[in-house]
Amino acid sequence: MKKDPSVVVRPARNLSGALRLPGDKSISHRYAMLGAIAEGTTKLENFSTGADCASTLGCLKTLGVEWEKKDGTVVIQGRGSKLKAPASPLDCGNSGSTMRMLSGILAGQEFGSELMGDASLSRRPMARIIQPLEMMGAKVSASEGGCPPLRIAGGGLKAIDYKMPVPSAQVKTCLLFAGLYAAGETSVEESVRTRDHGEVALRAFGAQLNHDGRQVRIGGRQVLHGIEAQVPGDLSSAPSALN
Repeated sequence: MKKDPSVVVRPARNLSGALRLPGDKSISHRYAMLGAIAEGTTKLENFSTGADCASTLGCLKTLGVEWEKKDGTVVIQGRGSKLKAPASPLDCGNSGSTMRMLSGILAGQEFGSELMGDASLSRRPMARIIQPLEMMGAKVSASEGGCPPLRIAGGGLKAIDYKMPVPSAQVKTCLLFAGLYAAGETSVEESVRTRDHGEVALRAFGAQLNHDGRQVRIGGRQVLHGIEAQVPGDLSSAPSALN
């Protein structure tokens, strides 16, 4: 007697279980960078597992920042505002986020540094951060067309009032980070409001900022303090995490 090969599948009445979304990449970048220049220890749960955020952590290690990662939690030992002069170029991999935002911090350091990337990143123009950082007093050189590698000689920054010609949350964050090292109050104005990840992160670490419409202002020489935080999940990263 032959067995029936068919299988009957009936609709489930409900599903149960839990899914933890991967940590948001944009927030992970910013919190790691600020943790590096804060006083004390920063503990970040659900830190992004993406390659771009790994590039940020790698660059911070080259800058003398001690950190360890275990079970999705990154613990960063802050160095305060002064990082260590790197003995080699900072490898940003494919992460434009790392290069753009970290440049703001490097512009305030009393040493020179070089940021490089892979073949793809090396074709991306960085003029949108080079121009305002030079206005603040940093010396920035790049390859033809303003492309990486970037060489930054920082220190002695001055505050500026800057209207961004093209809205960009990363450029805004770069300039606010540089504003931490500038004498006076730096303002950044957007024609269209972009995401406020940078402002939220700065406030979380104790920085004082002021908003006036599409303009945000930050005073220089502020001291940041380490925090304990859980990076919120990023739904857009979930498919890659489940593959």
